[in-house]
Amino acid sequence: MSAVAQSPEVSTVVLEPTADAPLLARGFLADRFAAWGLTEDYAARVVVSELVTNAYRHGEGFIVVRLFLGLDGLPVLEVWDAGERRPVVKPQSDVAQSGRGLHIVSEMVETWGVRSLNEGGKVVWARLPIA
Repeated sequence: MSAVAQSPEVSTVVLEPTADAPLLARGFLADRFAAWGLTEDYAARVVVSELVTNAYRHGEGFIVVRLFLGLDGLPVLEVWDAGERRPVVKPQSDVAQSGRGLHIVSEMVETWGVRSLNEGGKVVWARLPIA
């Protein structure tokens, strides 16, 4: 793992809940990683795509994507929406047409979770790996 200086900056983008949201979130993440000098962002782009897609399909309202460097230097991704429904990790299935996103996320991140927002809704967060 390469060392990255911690940034007090929290970068945020607010996305409309449309099919374009995952693409816009990937671009936002790629720009932040480049600004931080992180050249390997493949896993992070997959994770942000999955989390934003879940917010678009199963959440409510605008999607807020926040990205910052944690105290350990790892990027932290947060995806907020106004929906109260929590993401559910579905049982593994070789025949399911969907429902694999959170399994993919859990394999690609250091750790992840969900927390409620005081103002309603939820945040799905992930500590992203860096090469």
